[in-house]
Amino acid sequence: MKSKHSPAIRYKNRIAIISIAGGALWACAAGVFSQNLAPVEPARQPSARLGRFSLAGGGEPPAPWRVVGVPRSDKPLTRYDIISLDGRQVLRVRTDRSYANLVHDLPPSALEPGVRLRWRWRLDAPLPGADLMRRDGDDSPLKVCAMFDLPLERLGFVERSLLRTARALSGEPLPAATLCYVWDSKLPNGTLLRNAYTDRVRMIVLDSGEAGLGQWVGHSQDVAADFKRAFGEESPVPPPLTGVLVGADSDNTAGSSLGYVGDITLEP
Repeated sequence: MKSKHSPAIRYKNRIAIISIAGGALWACAAGVFSQNLAPVEPARQPSARLGRFSLAGGGEPPAPWRVVGVPRSDKPLTRYDIISLDGRQVLRVRTDRSYANLVHDLPPSALEPGVRLRWRWRLDAPLPGADLMRRDGDDSPLKVCAMFDLPLERLGFVERSLLRTARALSGEPLPAATLCYVWDSKLPNGTLLRNAYTDRVRMIVLDSGEAGLGQWVGHSQDVAADFKRAFGEESPVPPPLTGVLVGADSDNTAGSSLGYVGDITLEP
């Protein structure tokens, strides 16, 4: 169990997100919704432009994509690079007992109803030992996540304190709510579950098993509707979207995986 390991791993146990997911990315704990809080209404933007992998000029993901790992840890990083596959430039995602996220920050903006997060991915080497229901199996070979600026006032005192501490230690603007779409080996498509380490991360399984291995699979998700499904008891209206990330990790199961992700877009 993580709690029996090094301080760096115990740190991930408490604040992990970004698994999320990585690099102290995006950690927190369970939240408590207060019915007296009014929804946040920042300026609306119908779409946001994300750096495109297909236009990358070299082997590194294009700015402002950046790799974030677990702070104060010598844990191996999940590797993200740009390669040519099937005639297009795509993101290659490789894990080897590793953990890290590829993060794209966005100016906080409210989600218009119906805005869709679109991408395609391909998984060649899965993690058969992963089990998202258990802490010691909490690994994923591919995930795409949306991060939200849920007001801290919607969290309980302990959760607010943990998140503030995590933000200070990591130097990252860790979100209070993260919704991840995952490719899992066991759980049925459509499964909604909470991260084994933190209630601040909710996951929806989009692909499962080995039927689609080695094939490109496209997805188009209504982010606001999915947020309501995952976090609706805490916030009736999706809070501002602050970023998107690609993630993969195999540090709990000591495995390895290989996958690819095409351009990710946010569109009306």
